[in-house]
Amino acid sequence: MTSPLTHVRADGSAHMVDISAKAVTARQARAAGRVLLSAAAVAALRDGSVPKGDALAVARIAGIQAVKRTPELIPLAHPVAVHAVEVDLIVADDGVDLVATVRTADRTGIEMEALTAVAVAALALIDMIKAVDKHARITDVRVVAKSGGRSGDWAEA
Repeated sequence: MTSPLTHVRADGSAHMVDISAKAVTARQARAAGRVLLSAAAVAALRDGSVPKGDALAVARIAGIQAVKRTPELIPLAHPVAVHAVEVDLIVADDGVDLVATVRTADRTGIEMEALTAVAVAALALIDMIKAVDKHARITDVRVVAKSGGRSGDWAEA
């Protein structure tokens, strides 16, 4: 009996899927998320008075670094060649919106890398702002678009 799940063998054990026969194609994934913050934290970000320094720059770099570490953090993620990473943080009235776009030309998708960029950038932002807002909250982390590969293009409605 074979398992219908690609990362699970018939005996129930997890394994890394063999992608060696798949074609190399250009692929892109975009993920988004939010960090909900107090008015005081938003004000500190806007006026540059965060006690630890430039929280948005640190979070952006953390997100970029996280993309390169994804296969070390996600057990069944394949190491893929990362060709471009953009991490954007936009200060809103109730927090910060995060968007990461990751591109590759490889045999498998890059959605996990985009999600990891958003999650780690959000964690770094909270670390930077926690002296101002102890109740910061990460929310809505998700893939919003992907392109390339056998399953084709997809975007959040």
